[in-house]
Amino acid sequence: MKVLAVIPARYSSTRFAGKVLAKDTGKYLIQHTYERACLAKWPEKVLIAVDDQKVVDAAKTFGAECVLTSPDHQSGTDRIAEAVADIDVEIVVNLQGDEPEIDPDNIDYLAKLLIDHPDYPMATLAAEFQTTEQIADPNIVKVIVSSCGMRDAYCDKKQADTNTHDARRTTHNEASQAIYFSRSPIPYDRDKSGVGDVKQYLRHIGIYAYRKSFLREITALSQTPLEKIEKLEQLRAIENGYGILVGKVEHTCDGIDTPEQYAEFVKRYKERIQT
Repeated sequence: MKVLAVIPARYSSTRFAGKVLAKDTGKYLIQHTYERACLAKWPEKVLIAVDDQKVVDAAKTFGAECVLTSPDHQSGTDRIAEAVADIDVEIVVNLQGDEPEIDPDNIDYLAKLLIDHPDYPMATLAAEFQTTEQIADPNIVKVIVSSCGMRDAYCDKKQADTNTHDARRTTHNEASQAIYFSRSPIPYDRDKSGVGDVKQYLRHIGIYAYRKSFLREITALSQTPLEKIEKLEQLRAIENGYGILVGKVEHTCDGIDTPEQYAEFVKRYKERIQT
């Protein structure tokens, strides 16, 4: 198998207990995410990896393949590593179970990044910010990328394109290497005492693609100091010297962390199906 999409899901949630099985739309929250993932073209299969039999039972009702994993995993990446351990696959895409409005196009783009750039073991996505308030929010992760992460003709082409196109425009052909991820506003604009022009910042989108061989490597490593401080597991890769490819997309949706956010999603969903 070339590409597999996996949705790790933890039943217990401190801010919204049992959220993956919330069903105010008539479908489970994780069912919405699963069905969006199934619309992507590159993944040959979509798998759900969970920590509770209740989610396994729910997945059966909508025909999803679901794997019960250890409840002791500290991250979704660890859960995925267990779920795919015996699967013959090259690239694994990690989708968040609480993103029911994820764009299937972004899943395909992310998988294609690793297919097209074999030197990178891991890839993720980023988008432009809309407001300075979002940049200041520690719940929204920021990423700094190199001006050009490619080491091949792609880099030269991208540089040439900036002569006639806006270098900051969100497209599906921009990609760079991650320098750092943080919950703090990065870069810090000294002249503006913190947050400067919105266009200087990139918002991290929490979807990842890994080569399976790398997935085994990274989950075997101990948590790193910056990972523990920021509570961002992708920093483990950076601190151990691995390159993370970052593709730019348009931000289309937020994940659901609270009952209030879920209620807003339910409202949007019902409005869509009524039109």
